[in-house]
Amino acid sequence: MEYETQYAEAILPHVEHVLEMEEIQALIEHPKHDGQGDLAFPCFVLARHFRTSPKEIAECLADSIHSPLFEQVVADGPYVNGFLNKAAVSGQLLQRIQQEKSHYGTQTWGEGKTITLDFSSPNIAKPFSMGHLRSTVIGNAMANIVEKCGYTPVKINHVGDWGTQFGKLMVAYMRWGSEEQVQRNTIKKLLDLYVLFHEKAEAEPHLEEEARQWFRKLEQGEEEAARLWRWFRYESLQEFSKIYDLLGIAFDTYQGEAFYNDQMKGMAQLIQEKGLLETSEGAEVVDLSEHQLPACLIRKSDGATLYATRDLAAAIYRHQQYGFDQSYYIVGDEQRLHFQQLFLVLEKMGYDWAKGMVHIPFGFILQNGKKMSTRKGKVILLEEVIQEAIDLAQRSIEEKNPELGPKEETARMVGVGAIIFHDLKHERQHNIEFQLENMLRFEGTTGPYIQYTHARACSILRKAGYQPSSVEQGLTDAPSWNVIKKLAAFPSVIERSYHQSEPSVLAKYLIHLSQSFNKYYGQVRIQTEDEELTARLALVHAVAIVL
Repeated sequence: MEYETQYAEAILPHVEHVLEMEEIQALIEHPKHDGQGDLAFPCFVLARHFRTSPKEIAECLADSIHSPLFEQVVADGPYVNGFLNKAAVSGQLLQRIQQEKSHYGTQTWGEGKTITLDFSSPNIAKPFSMGHLRSTVIGNAMANIVEKCGYTPVKINHVGDWGTQFGKLMVAYMRWGSEEQVQRNTIKKLLDLYVLFHEKAEAEPHLEEEARQWFRKLEQGEEEAARLWRWFRYESLQEFSKIYDLLGIAFDTYQGEAFYNDQMKGMAQLIQEKGLLETSEGAEVVDLSEHQLPACLIRKSDGATLYATRDLAAAIYRHQQYGFDQSYYIVGDEQRLHFQQLFLVLEKMGYDWAKGMVHIPFGFILQNGKKMSTRKGKVILLEEVIQEAIDLAQRSIEEKNPELGPKEETARMVGVGAIIFHDLKHERQHNIEFQLENMLRFEGTTGPYIQYTHARACSILRKAGYQPSSVEQGLTDAPSWNVIKKLAAFPSVIERSYHQSEPSVLAKYLIHLSQSFNKYYGQVRIQTEDEELTARLALVHAVAIVL
């Protein structure tokens, strides 16, 4: 937003009795056609005050604005259009990106503040399915974005490690499983046992009661039940870590549902002390009818606590532990009501910090237009999809570039990158269609296309033996200027990605930057020995840094 700010500062003295600085900035636009300039200020809002036409106001303003930042300022109908000084702007920008390197685009408003991010959160003893992919990659992208804005991110994997499913699993393991089988292929075997339990329970209903008894043993801390639970949890986390390693994602904590067990009784008591707990049909609830929402269920009639109780305890614990400024929950759109209730209950309990809690929802992954789902063991395993993507990438490399090395590592980066980028380039609340072959193309709006563009830029720099040096002369030709404008926009893209909680803003920007650079590469002989060679190589270097 820097050039927009400087343009607003140049306009302000002429309209400050009518508009504030922020209002001017909000009005500034980017013309659709290059021939119309780089920045445009519409004069419609001034017409009523000056009692004359926007066109006449634009002509008067254009004659009055003088700034070394602009080659010229002209009236274009009701707009005042500014043409940036290409030589000065491009030279300064390339110099800055080379000096700041990976710090370019970093914002500072989050310094000294913390944001907790609750994402991924698979269920223990169940496979890491495609259904968990969106929460995982969107959550990690948001953690990167908030860190770029100066915040300290705390990445929380609130694993599903408690509940009656563990009683079912224990029954299945004791009846039909063995330690050797589970250790050989943990998640698959545990899933098979879980599915088998449900198949058998249809004919033998007493198994359900047996499962409830095992879960009660676990709740009471009975040694054998606790040992099995710890083992299932440990083995599951070991399996999950393989997938997180492939995706390049790490967490600060894996405190799941079980971590808050000893806080459940106190949580209900605290809500009661606040005068919020009511009885409804034998259950204990917090009434939210004044907000046109259903009551939030805190404790069932049999005394069992629910998700809401645990999430309330988790929120209070996290604020005590991390003192967060904001707390993000990257969870599917179907949980919208749950989080509306959760945040309102915390506010009614008197916690002002609850206003900083945000649900970041997202749509479904579809295959052939249908939601990918877990039904009777028919799970699309994320690990298998990732491996298939890596295998497809390796086949493509061996066909098109057999000399490339190391092929296995490159295939891993391309395959995993394709899956992550395909998710992030879509607006998060849209449903997305999953098609591996399309995602792995090296042309079009794909992860491999971005990677290919970066590799091309690095190759140019390597062949030129380029060492970053001061840019004495800026670039003014049209192909260069298109890339320069994209590079200049990067800090504002980070800002918009943060404020909209929308990684797709950044992903789409990277596609546009790559397209501009590849067009530039096709139109300009970069390594021609002339006075602009250093600046052109600095441009290539700047693109590589930002990508």
